[in-house]
Amino acid sequence: MKIVVAGDIIVSSELLAEAAESLKINDDTEIKKIVWKADDRKEFQKKALNIETNGPDAEEIPEELYKEIEDADILLVHFCPVPKKLIEMAQNLKLIGTCRGGLEHIDVDAATEKNIPVIHVIRNAEATSDFAVGLMFAETRNIARAHAAMKQGVWRKEYVNSGYTTAMREMTVGIIGLGHIGRLVAEKAAGIGMNIIAYDPFVTQEAMDSRGIAVTMKEKEEVFREADIISLHLRVTPETENSINEEVLSLMKPTAYLINTSRAKVLDKAAFLDVLENKRIGGAALDVYWNEPLDQDDPLLKLDNITLTPHNAGNVVDALPKSPKLLADTINHFWETKTSDMAVNLKQITR
Repeated sequence: MKIVVAGDIIVSSELLAEAAESLKINDDTEIKKIVWKADDRKEFQKKALNIETNGPDAEEIPEELYKEIEDADILLVHFCPVPKKLIEMAQNLKLIGTCRGGLEHIDVDAATEKNIPVIHVIRNAEATSDFAVGLMFAETRNIARAHAAMKQGVWRKEYVNSGYTTAMREMTVGIIGLGHIGRLVAEKAAGIGMNIIAYDPFVTQEAMDSRGIAVTMKEKEEVFREADIISLHLRVTPETENSINEEVLSLMKPTAYLINTSRAKVLDKAAFLDVLENKRIGGAALDVYWNEPLDQDDPLLKLDNITLTPHNAGNVVDALPKSPKLLADTINHFWETKTSDMAVNLKQITR
């Protein structure tokens, strides 16, 4: 059994190799370590953003990887691109694993065509769900705005939402996307005492009931119409890109809030700006943007009914070093049970 691991400056090949050694494989194992190079973290972030915007063909991969993939059985990566060309060269590949949630760096369609499962992990799910709930508090109770005013010497008591500010326990939260992070947000909202409704075309009421999560599943339009807070937890796909558009935003209450800690591209920016600028919704909070860093002249910066944070939701010190081990554990569980929520193309592959 040959395992190829491709690390980088953020998650090293050594960490990935250690994780590979913990895979439950009966055969003798050969582990080949490769590095997808970046001179520093700044260059890495530039390359990563290019991939997130333009896909797995946007950046070059090590030539050595093309050679080693030919007889590899398993490929484990962090952010190293896995383009179609690489997948097509693999003769024995049985699984691709990545120790991050986003899949922009992997050509999942190409893997599916070759019946290769692609497994990812939400390494910072707890941190991101914490942050999403934190943004709910910050926006609905004006915490960040009050802090900014105090730093400027202003004792501010009036805000855009002063006429309808209430306790979170009195609110209904609507969760769009009940993957790992969405479910954690639901659990934490339940702990606060909120009423929880949700939409996810791939999740049934029975599935939520079996997990013991007090969520009422509804159609997307119902969630946008009824919720006091909408929290987005969507991957970017052709179906979800710009899916949070004028049509659904127009259904929101004028006192409702929109929270996005997932991906900016699921949200139609023009429609979003329109409802905020014209105060057709109560407010919003974002941790993700269409351009990062945020442009200094971005109209979002002029609004007084939005809380903005610089893509910090998943930034906790232990998420990255633990992610390869989490990936290995997820793969072992997949092999043992033959199923996994983290196998993104399991329903499409034919074996």
